[in-house]
Amino acid sequence: MVLNSLDKMIQLQRNTSNIRNICILAHVDHGKTTLADCLISSNGIISSRLAGKLRYMDSREDEQIRGITMKSSAISLHYEKDDQEYLINLIDSPGHVDFSSEVSTAVRICDGCIIVVDAVEGVCPQTQAVLRQAWLENIRPVLVINKIDRLIVELKFTPQEAYSHLKNILEQINALTGALFTSKVLEEWAKRETESQESSDSVPGEQVYDWSAGLEHTDDSHLYFSPDQGNVIFTSAIDGWGFGIEHFAKLYSQKLGIKTDVLLKTLWGDYYLNTKSKKIMKVDQTKGKKPLFVQLVLENIWSLYDAVLKKDKEKIDKIVSSLGLKIGAREARHSDPKVQINAICSQWLPISNSVLDMVCQKLPSPLDISAERVERLLCTGTRTFDSLPPETQELKSAFMKCGSEDTAPVIIFVSKMFAVDAKTLPRNKPRPLTSEEIAQRREFARRRHAEKLAAAQGQMPLEPALVGNASEICPKKEETKNDEQLTSPVESINLKPVMEEAEDKDSFIAFARVFSGVVRRGQKIFVLGPKYDPAEFLQRVPLGFSAPSDDLPSVPHLACCTLENLYLLMGRELEDLQEVPPGNVLGIGGLQEFVLKSATLCTSPSCPPFIPLNFEATPIVRVAIEPKHPSEMPQLVKGMKLLNQADPCVQVLIQETGEHVLVTAGEIHLQRCLDDLKERFAKIQISVSEPIIPFRETITKPPKVDMVNEEIGKQQKIAVIHQTKEDQSKLPEGIQVDADGLITITTPNKLATLSVRALPLPEEVTQILEENSDLIRSMEQLTSLSEGENTQMIHKKTQAKIQEFKQKLEQNLQGRKWRNVVDQIWSFGPRKCGPNILVNGCIDFKSSVWQCLESKCIKEASKYRDFDNSIISGFQLATLSGPMCEEPLMGVCFVLEKWDLSKFLGQGSTEKAQEELARDEAVSDQSKPLGSPSEKEQVQDDCLETLEKKSKHKGETLLADCYGPFSGQLIATMKEACRYALQVKPQRLMAAMYTCDIMATAEVLGRVYAVLSKREGRVLQEEMKEGTDMFIIKAVLPVAESFGFADEIRKRTSGLASPQLVFSHWEMISSDPFWVPTTEEEYLHFGEKADSENQARKYMNSVRKRKGLYVEEKIVEHAEKQRTLGKNK
Repeated sequence: MVLNSLDKMIQLQRNTSNIRNICILAHVDHGKTTLADCLISSNGIISSRLAGKLRYMDSREDEQIRGITMKSSAISLHYEKDDQEYLINLIDSPGHVDFSSEVSTAVRICDGCIIVVDAVEGVCPQTQAVLRQAWLENIRPVLVINKIDRLIVELKFTPQEAYSHLKNILEQINALTGALFTSKVLEEWAKRETESQESSDSVPGEQVYDWSAGLEHTDDSHLYFSPDQGNVIFTSAIDGWGFGIEHFAKLYSQKLGIKTDVLLKTLWGDYYLNTKSKKIMKVDQTKGKKPLFVQLVLENIWSLYDAVLKKDKEKIDKIVSSLGLKIGAREARHSDPKVQINAICSQWLPISNSVLDMVCQKLPSPLDISAERVERLLCTGTRTFDSLPPETQELKSAFMKCGSEDTAPVIIFVSKMFAVDAKTLPRNKPRPLTSEEIAQRREFARRRHAEKLAAAQGQMPLEPALVGNASEICPKKEETKNDEQLTSPVESINLKPVMEEAEDKDSFIAFARVFSGVVRRGQKIFVLGPKYDPAEFLQRVPLGFSAPSDDLPSVPHLACCTLENLYLLMGRELEDLQEVPPGNVLGIGGLQEFVLKSATLCTSPSCPPFIPLNFEATPIVRVAIEPKHPSEMPQLVKGMKLLNQADPCVQVLIQETGEHVLVTAGEIHLQRCLDDLKERFAKIQISVSEPIIPFRETITKPPKVDMVNEEIGKQQKIAVIHQTKEDQSKLPEGIQVDADGLITITTPNKLATLSVRALPLPEEVTQILEENSDLIRSMEQLTSLSEGENTQMIHKKTQAKIQEFKQKLEQNLQGRKWRNVVDQIWSFGPRKCGPNILVNGCIDFKSSVWQCLESKCIKEASKYRDFDNSIISGFQLATLSGPMCEEPLMGVCFVLEKWDLSKFLGQGSTEKAQEELARDEAVSDQSKPLGSPSEKEQVQDDCLETLEKKSKHKGETLLADCYGPFSGQLIATMKEACRYALQVKPQRLMAAMYTCDIMATAEVLGRVYAVLSKREGRVLQEEMKEGTDMFIIKAVLPVAESFGFADEIRKRTSGLASPQLVFSHWEMISSDPFWVPTTEEEYLHFGEKADSENQARKYMNSVRKRKGLYVEEKIVEHAEKQRTLGKNK
């Protein structure tokens, strides 16, 4: 057990090659925090008896109550092995899907990770997610298979069954790793293929296609988990034991006389021991023999558990003496067998030694950072490493060297900001008193007591005595130093409220990692915002610029700050540091004003901001918040600002309605954010709305069958009391609709006519548009750049990506209806990057989003050019809020088929003629000699008028009439045209869907299905986990129905099933929200009322009510007159 001083930690921080930055990743409840406790107890920070019960890293009260980790927290541990001392910065991360953003922040600042898997449950959905996150960040994983004791105690497996079960788990994890590796190799191969195609001109003649994708030649053996490679250990964290096969290989090499290297290769796998010849065989020659791992390892552990659980004292004593262990009398007499097992195993196979040993041997130090990872971190957006400025590319060597010399640039990445109580900061902690101060305080207390007794007897008043004695305590001048520390009681009473006020404040600390250079307290450093571009800085500032940072020209997204405090993170504690060498994890105080959630800090402005963190969970659950007392609104706004800073995943918005909206990843996350807001950041009572559920609006093809599965058009239509759909969608005057749904509409001043048609996009196209929203955004930026003066050369790879995106669209938009549509795409929407498209079908005006691909942007002088932005703006507004319930549109294509400006241009030409006439008159007036001053003024006024008319021709003012500026009329008309074009087609709502993974036993399977069907869920697959009685159910569930789902499932199944909900996709609700019976069959089937629940209408009306829109519903529907018996007499 090592008890470490702060000085020892500071000394260890300087040896970069012996630092290991690691995080523990796993599915929820697989034992991450218990494992962390075992590792912490090895440093003497907590008692080994409390390991697993205390959950030291879960410092929040709600974490302890719920029993799950919600925040990732770090601690530094010391480990000694073979005269080498290691510093291990350990980060414990949450496993619940709602807090997967905390995993992303932890993974970014680590070099390796421990993946923990429950031996019973095996690979779970979140295990896959964390493995993918580790892979994307390019960090090396090692595997811990935990809870082996459950195989013995709960599942009652034999050692042979346990071995085959563990083999299965390993195979599953390796299959996941293999899938990730294969996708990476195939991506790289595809890249190389496209590059080689570009570089080599097509050779005429026969070409042989190479089908090999490079998978055969790429070595991937180091990626997989296998005990013989030393990157897998088997543990039971709650019982305090764990082992890798090296331990047993060394042990048995002495006993059996077989070399350690041979045993290392054969202890795991289907190898058998021939006891006569003392040789290890690959094949079981005498049937019924057990593999080496079962025979030499598992059977020993099983027999120990068997002896303890059966309380076989003789056998226990024999095992203890043969292992050479000493068990305390208290443990030996204890009635709980778990205590005995812990006492024996934690000495025989200490878990901390095996885990930390593997970490030090198998995981890389900060010096081993790969070039590939550095390049990925530095390339934001669609930029590639080669396209970065040369000064930026030079920083790569600083990353690789991780140098601590003064010339090395300091590069820090802040992955998140976390709030701590100001009382826990080192400067506010009570310091130990000296013996003189203790004596002084004792004397003061004695006097105070005497005065109180005297006051009680009524001999003297209390207050004057207090004041008098306060001055008598330190009469001598030599004691003034102590006097400053020991203030008089009166003073301390006055100071108390001020101190409390300061202590109540939350202090924000940045959770960061130094990638290069030595960080010193008080150092000045640049804070780079996520949109900062070093190329822009290098253009503005001359080469070799070395002026102080105050004299720098203002560059967007670049700020300068001073590092006030540096902290060593020790779980719940913080320790002050003066400097931090490279490769370490640290806390930085005083960045609250400069960093919102994450940021890159660097002393060299040529460093680009790091690539944004990759979050697995999408925030989807929205609630509106307001204070109980309106006067407390400022506190709420301030509190929400602090909450936004303290949580990496939460979003805080103010809607157009003025509502303050909180967007979170799930129900538990929402609950934690609301608790934080009430108790910590705003400290006020708040009222929370029902969850705001997002929907999307779309259109679909006209259905071929009606609600009773009869073919449409063949039934007999009857008059229905209900208002039919045709009546509902009556269009106002002046709007023409043809049979195909083409809407023709004229602007209010009757000078321009637009014809718009709406078409549903194929599902694949909508998906492609959603996946490529970042690329569409960068296309928009490139188009605006090419139009402006600051023309930049678009990098080839970006161009290739855009070209590939265009080809994908062309492949999916085929057929007569979609001919040449891709080339005519004018804009995407809403917000110019959404899943809807505007197609320009006008013959005499060509404009498209693919201008950035053309080598030269030709400025087209066209009569339509001035107003194309108005049409696009109208389209953006229409797609942002649809006609059903003002929700954004999705998967709709609007085609502008006709745009007639002839009347407007005719009017423009007459006005031009009038203007020329006015100009001629002005000139002729000027040529005459000027008389009185009034005449001069008149001429000046005339000239001004003509100038005004000139300028008006350029802009809009010329075209303003009683209906407002012409461009505004076009925007409004385009918006209306799009809305009416939607309304003449069959409209549908799209609901947000969760994928739901549930693990349940066979007994409660029926109840799980009942809850799912009640909440409109749909089961996709159900499979049984091999070797267990657990079923894994995969289902989809609408977000609208998910609130309280987890609690209901737990209640109905007595806690035997718990779901994991992750936002997956948008899905169309098949029912028509406006449906009413129109045929005899429907009338007979649904009745006159047709009041069976229409899910789509229910959702639509709830959203309309929330937004204050008109909802068509009667308070009393279909009331029937009731007669009383008395009146019938």
